[in-house]
Amino acid sequence: MHRPGAQVCGTSSAMTFLRRLQWNDSSVLIHPPGFYIIGFTSMPFANLYFIFLAFVYVVSVVFNTFLIYIITLDLRLHNPKFMAVGNLAVVDLVLNTCIIPGMLKAFLAKNNFVPFNLCMVQMYVYYSFISMESFSIAVLAYDRMIAICFPLRHGSINTMTSMSCILGVIWCFCLGIPIFSTSIMTRLSYCDSVNVYSYFCDYAPVFRLACNDNSLQWAVASVLSLVILLGPLSFIILSYMSILIAVFRMKSVESRVKVLATCTEHLILVAVFFFPVLTIFMVGLLARIKPDPDLRVLSLSLASCIPPCLNPIVYSLKTKEIKSKVLTMFRRIKVQVVKG
Repeated sequence: MHRPGAQVCGTSSAMTFLRRLQWNDSSVLIHPPGFYIIGFTSMPFANLYFIFLAFVYVVSVVFNTFLIYIITLDLRLHNPKFMAVGNLAVVDLVLNTCIIPGMLKAFLAKNNFVPFNLCMVQMYVYYSFISMESFSIAVLAYDRMIAICFPLRHGSINTMTSMSCILGVIWCFCLGIPIFSTSIMTRLSYCDSVNVYSYFCDYAPVFRLACNDNSLQWAVASVLSLVILLGPLSFIILSYMSILIAVFRMKSVESRVKVLATCTEHLILVAVFFFPVLTIFMVGLLARIKPDPDLRVLSLSLASCIPPCLNPIVYSLKTKEIKSKVLTMFRRIKVQVVKG
């Protein structure tokens, strides 16, 4: 991997000149040609980690594409629940695609330089779809709550039209908000360093490189972290409180177990996505504690890349309708192979 240490002499003198320019005229905005992503340059066994990421990406693409194909193909799965599941699969596919190929390119091509504009685009796409991931998981909690708390009115409350409207609002919100948060990054002057200690053009590690006031960017990052993570998580907690109240009103223990079993796959998604990401973001932004950089980069990359890989697998294995469809497809393929 291309290490920014090789340009120390050239970049240090350039940065000194840029700092002097900024001090002489604070109205001048200084944007470097790009940034060096150095999150994995000092990590031991980085080669093995990149092989693991390549495997994660392949699995993510295959399973999410397969899940989208099954939901699209089977008319019996054209209902609000599986519209939400298919939406999550699309989000997972885009989320991993905007991150992992860039990491692999930096590793394979030995070039970890990202042009400034491309850096901003990657930042926008990542935070748009990580937000969408969070809200999409909350939508699945809404589906479970309506199905369990209002079983007789489930079909009239949670319709295809209402689910389409909910998902449409989420997409508009999640694609719209990061436009502001990313655009204000262009108001900063980057004359301290061009080395981003992360695995991509991450928001906080980039704005901390600025040599002018970045308090607005810090405030926006803190508020959006609360909205994007704590908002959906709070809704999920309230949904499951409602579900538990409805379940414990049931007289039969067998019915309680059967109903709670339908929530298993969703609870796995919540645990895998929210707890690691929430811990890292809250420690890094609100507590203003600087954790070990290598540990932060490794933890955040795993928390971002693993859920999109596991989500389709969990739904394929735990959801009766999808598992049935998959088994039917494999039986047909087996029959065709035998006949051939």
